[in-house]
Amino acid sequence: MRLRVHAFIPGFILAVSAMAAFASERVLEPVGLSTDGRSLELQITKKEFRVWGVNYDHDSAEPNGRLIEDYWMDEWDTVVSDFREMKELGANVVRIHLQFGKFMASPDEANDESLAQLQKLLVLAEDTGVYLNITGLGCYHQADVPPWYDALDEASRWKAQARFWFHVASACRESNAVFCYDLMNEPVIGDGKEKGWLAGELGGKHYVQRITLDKGTRSSTEIAAKWVKMLVTAIRETGATQLITVGVIPWSHVWPNAKPVFYSPEAVQHLDIVSIHLYPKSGEIQKAVDAMRAYEIGKPLIIEETFPLSCSVAELTEFMKSTKKRTCGYFSFYWGTTAAEYARDREKSLKNHLMHSWLIEFKRLAGELQ
Repeated sequence: MRLRVHAFIPGFILAVSAMAAFASERVLEPVGLSTDGRSLELQITKKEFRVWGVNYDHDSAEPNGRLIEDYWMDEWDTVVSDFREMKELGANVVRIHLQFGKFMASPDEANDESLAQLQKLLVLAEDTGVYLNITGLGCYHQADVPPWYDALDEASRWKAQARFWFHVASACRESNAVFCYDLMNEPVIGDGKEKGWLAGELGGKHYVQRITLDKGTRSSTEIAAKWVKMLVTAIRETGATQLITVGVIPWSHVWPNAKPVFYSPEAVQHLDIVSIHLYPKSGEIQKAVDAMRAYEIGKPLIIEETFPLSCSVAELTEFMKSTKKRTCGYFSFYWGTTAAEYARDREKSLKNHLMHSWLIEFKRLAGELQ
């Protein structure tokens, strides 16, 4: 059956042509903001888009798991298999974490081999039918941090970080597989008492990073706004139009009266999405729900990290169901081991038991919360 279109409605012809091209090429449709900027939608069909994602931050190798950059060159088949498994779980976005030291050879020069591998990953994402949340500037493995990077002063460090994002965005700007760029995982602002850029270690990794060691007379919001603007400007200079965010710890979950710093009015004007990392505690689900209020500021809100770390699977399910209407989606975790594989060793450790139960529930919830 052929669709008949009259010549006096060229806009409709263009829309039909765009959708036909999209369908024939089988590429991912770009994701952007809705007209009012409060939710996410597919930019061609204008359908609402809800995130149902996973953090693919490391694998299950002992003792602390390898980052993707540790094996994506020599074990590409593992990455391909893992992406298929994440898709099978119902995930539509995969959050990857890129270390600064693996992508920058100097304060200005990029590692071309790593950029090429990232482009290869974008093709895999499109072929698999999932988007990427590209989180950058990681220093998770202290041994991978270049000595010259740690030796930079604040101004020079920020410039190097901006160059990182310029190079990454340049390599990715043409791909619809990029859901968003996350400037840094859990940045914080030092008060002059710290000795280094990295905060405490957790499971062999440094997930929290300071963007300044000494704030001096500057306010935290002033520092955050200037840093965010500088990095976002570097991304936009490439012509990249994809969404930009920064994943933060919602300190309102710790101190109820705490105000957002990276999502203050001064900083958030440069960002498209609000991303928070929220782990409910057993018996305190409402406290986690209440902590979200400080981040409901008129932009799409995503819980970029959540997991039954300090609560039961049932409690986390309750939390996610109760907050669905207040969010645009969730990210949990996948570490390269399937629920079936965890089931075989379910009785060997509490971790295996928990991961098996949660992955089963995560897949079940995909149809309900996505």
